Amino acid sequence: MNPLFADLALVGAAYLVGATPFGYLAGRSAGKIDIRRHGSGNIGATNVGRVLGARWGLAVLALDVSKGLAAVALLPRLFVAPDGAHGAHWIVAAGLAAILGHMFSCWLKFRGGKGVATALGVVAWLAPWASLTSGAVFALTFLIWRFASLSSILAAAAFAVCEWAMLWPAPFSDENWSLAAFSLIVPALIIVRHRENILRLMRGEETRYSSKEQPTREKQKAAFDRDQQQ
Repeated sequence: MNPLFADLALVGAAYLVGATPFGYLAGRSAGKIDIRRHGSGNIGATNVGRVLGARWGLAVLALDVSKGLAAVALLPRLFVAPDGAHGAHWIVAAGLAAILGHMFSCWLKFRGGKGVATALGVVAWLAPWASLTSGAVFALTFLIWRFASLSSILAAAAFAVCEWAMLWPAPFSDENWSLAAFSLIVPALIIVRHRENILRLMRGEETRYSSKEQPTREKQKAAFDRDQQQ
């Protein structure tokens, strides 16, 4: 296979894996509803958990993380040799493609989620130490304030700062430039995708997560009935 074709095929396959809308599919499978019409309207695990219950939310979280991990850990073995700077840069590109696929899914008319879980799967492989720092920031801020959106924003920012600190003083060297760029682009995209949440946080209208907020069968049936009427 032509090397450039293999590299481009890797990025395309990673996008398609990332574009698989597990949250949307969970809504159709579990409640026969379009998850985009309920709760916050997002296809991510947080909204799925609120609308369908914690089990479905956790399942979607695991699947969204897994598709990010697959894009950088599994697909490169099929399309490109993982050794050397050239291969490493294309693996970073595949990770970015998977995240963009989740955010702008071709199966949902180029709409999608906010990319946090898929990004977690990608960076856990590409930058494990910065990922651990980011995860610690998310856990701490979530325990304090119970806002998944705020925790995601702060975790994204923490990842960028930590990874750049690790790449310094040569973030744009021949070996590091793709990961340095990734570490700026992806957190910025995640923060931009949370712009509505940021506005709600500023107005004091953002919803805190509550483990007691579990949907009943009656609420799920009502959601199904609303979808049928639309």
